[in-house]
Amino acid sequence: MNSQEYIEVSMKIEPFSEENAEILMAELDEIPFESFTVEEPFLKGYIPRENYSAQMLKLELSGLDLNFDVDFNATLIPASNWNALWEEQFTPIVVDGKCTVKATFHKGLKRTRFNITIDPKMAFGTGHHQTTYMMCRALMKNEDSVKGRVVMDMGCGTAILAILAAKMGAAHTYGIDIDAVAAISAFDNARLNKVSRHVETYCGDASLLQMGKYDVLLANINRNILLEDIPTYSRSLKRNGLLIVSGFYTEDLPMISGVAAEAGLDFTGSDSMDNWCCAQYRKIG
Repeated sequence: MNSQEYIEVSMKIEPFSEENAEILMAELDEIPFESFTVEEPFLKGYIPRENYSAQMLKLELSGLDLNFDVDFNATLIPASNWNALWEEQFTPIVVDGKCTVKATFHKGLKRTRFNITIDPKMAFGTGHHQTTYMMCRALMKNEDSVKGRVVMDMGCGTAILAILAAKMGAAHTYGIDIDAVAAISAFDNARLNKVSRHVETYCGDASLLQMGKYDVLLANINRNILLEDIPTYSRSLKRNGLLIVSGFYTEDLPMISGVAAEAGLDFTGSDSMDNWCCAQYRKIG
């Protein structure tokens, strides 16, 4: 992966705010960016050179109904610069003093109860986003529901959540991502963390959930996909199974909970960070 050439697309947001950057990131899901960083006043997206089309991006931006302006320029980043770029941008995180997420190049860190090492490559999910942080927190608060159980990480990215579930004692954990790069990264990271015997990763969408039933299903995806797929999640859960979802704003919680209720899921609580929301549901009956 690090041998590829990438395009860095710097999208200038006026007026700039963290919220506007998050909105733009969510709206660009049709463009195959593999990662984003926020550096005021820019949202920077990274995409393989062969997948980049300035015309496509311009067309996508022109069709968005935004309350802010966006201008962009693109720069080629040689393959040899990728390792240095990620080492500069990826700092370790600690979730509630219990879970540390670090890269392979971080040395000498104090260990916590759960320690996850990932090679970030270009797959989404280094743990820095508020939604990933909250999903880790919610998972650790439900240890009794995880230990000895079957867990599915839907939209697994780098597999931080699947790996955490395995380290918490899940009997078996699955990860699914529609992005082949993410699915490969998830497999590699499971092996790096010595939990590959307990973690299986696949490339695909929610239709793959029919391969089994799960005690816990995790989905850190955007709002529209959640609204579409929550009924499928519910059918895939065992009786009294736990669903933890994030990737949407706090104002979207009633909409998410409404669809969940129609699918036979009982709302049990939520968390929020910087207007991002994480919610939990139990399957009824």
